[in-house]
Amino acid sequence: MPYDFTLTAVVSASAQEVYKAWLDSVAHSEMTGGQARMSDEIGAEVSAWDGYITGRNLELVPHQRIVQSWRTTDFTDDHDDSIITLTLEDDDGGTLLTLVHSNVPNDQTSYEQGGWQERYFEPMAEYFSKRAGIGKSAKAAPTPKRKRATMKAKAKSKSKSKYPLPKMEKKAVKKKIVKKKRERSRAKSRSSSRSRAISS
Repeated sequence: MPYDFTLTAVVSASAQEVYKAWLDSVAHSEMTGGQARMSDEIGAEVSAWDGYITGRNLELVPHQRIVQSWRTTDFTDDHDDSIITLTLEDDDGGTLLTLVHSNVPNDQTSYEQGGWQERYFEPMAEYFSKRAGIGKSAKAAPTPKRKRATMKAKAKSKSKSKYPLPKMEKKAVKKKIVKKKRERSRAKSRSSSRSRAISS
């Protein structure tokens, strides 16, 4: 005789994020650690955990509710599909996830007794906490760029203050300096030749 059970979990992500991740093949795979094929279309076939779970989307209410038929490779031909109903509610910065698993074969109690926690709720908590960490570090990343930009601006302003004259004026100043140096050296040589003449 099939039976139903209800489980709840709180995930540190918005209901929108959980909904999208559940119905996205790549995100669902990363979230659970098993290969998944998901879709956000009603009636589409879905699979998870490397084909151990197969089913179909029965009802989808964006960011609120996901209903899927689920059967595992442990089901026999005598077993009808089980149904999972996932309800998502925003809850104090996270999401309260309520799972109702119905029409479960009565000889397969492992789903209720740790299976969902081990295969879904715990990996989901880890997945979303990592994503939250990545988001924070990404927000903090621009700070060094701003510092580098400020340093560059300072360097430019220093270099401008060092050479404030246009090119033509620089050349003229240089010529004057060279001219004065020559004049000084000539004056020195004259004075030295005079002193020699007097001494002789």
